[in-house]
Amino acid sequence: MEQEIDITTIDASGGGVGAGRARGGRPSQQDDLVCLRDPRSSAWLLVLADGMGGEGAGELASAGVVAVARQVWSRGDWRDLPGAVFLEQFCQDAHLELVRRGQHLTDASPHATVVALLLKGRHAFWAHVGDSRLYRIERGRVAGCTEDHSLVQERIRRGELAPDQAGAAPDQHQLLRGLGGARRPEVEHGYAPRRRGQCFALCSDGVWAHLSGEELADFAGRADPSAAVREALSLVLRRGGDQGDNAALIVVRAWPGPSLLRPRLRRAWSMIRGALVMRGRADATFSGR
Repeated sequence: MEQEIDITTIDASGGGVGAGRARGGRPSQQDDLVCLRDPRSSAWLLVLADGMGGEGAGELASAGVVAVARQVWSRGDWRDLPGAVFLEQFCQDAHLELVRRGQHLTDASPHATVVALLLKGRHAFWAHVGDSRLYRIERGRVAGCTEDHSLVQERIRRGELAPDQAGAAPDQHQLLRGLGGARRPEVEHGYAPRRRGQCFALCSDGVWAHLSGEELADFAGRADPSAAVREALSLVLRRGGDQGDNAALIVVRAWPGPSLLRPRLRRAWSMIRGALVMRGRADATFSGR
């Protein structure tokens, strides 16, 4: 029987964003995600987490990251803080939440990877810890990808392993950084201006282990993002088979839309209206009214 894919419902007025996850061949779902949007400014916070820690701690950890994302978004800190500062604060808050959740566990310890993208005005900020990835796509091609904080990535850096072999490496899951535990996480940040034709894909290792960057770029650029996510996860499930990992994916078309033009239109209309008012006063003075 075909496995069900959980597609996240996103307000259609937001447009350009699709998200979903699948359990794969695992007994539980330890990947979680959330897509948060401010309708007034069209700002987005997209967060994806992959939990681990044994004895149900993985689900607890990824759910904790998502819960903190909702909290910091509802507080509105992103409006006033620089994008990188906001994402750093979010990651550190999520880390502390996982530490708190693990205080009463005896045989498990909640840990998680995280990748987060903040779209704000004409700016795109992202942050990650662990091996959940962000792909930046320009004009249909991968222009950049986050580097995993993992033992496999160190082997790739030393030339011992080719990048396309990472997904099949036996030590793929050995991470060097993560949220939770005794050590404060070192968060890696990135930035790019938003451009027309730009897309992003955020995914857990259960996705990138089975889809190439070129395939993710193709799915991210499709007209219907939710349908694209469903097709991408279906392909991941087929390739992963009975032993496949949990899989989670968010795709977003991030180029500036009409909402980014509204402030300019409002300013232009104010100038035109002011000019008309001044002209009306001048006409009244000239006619002697």
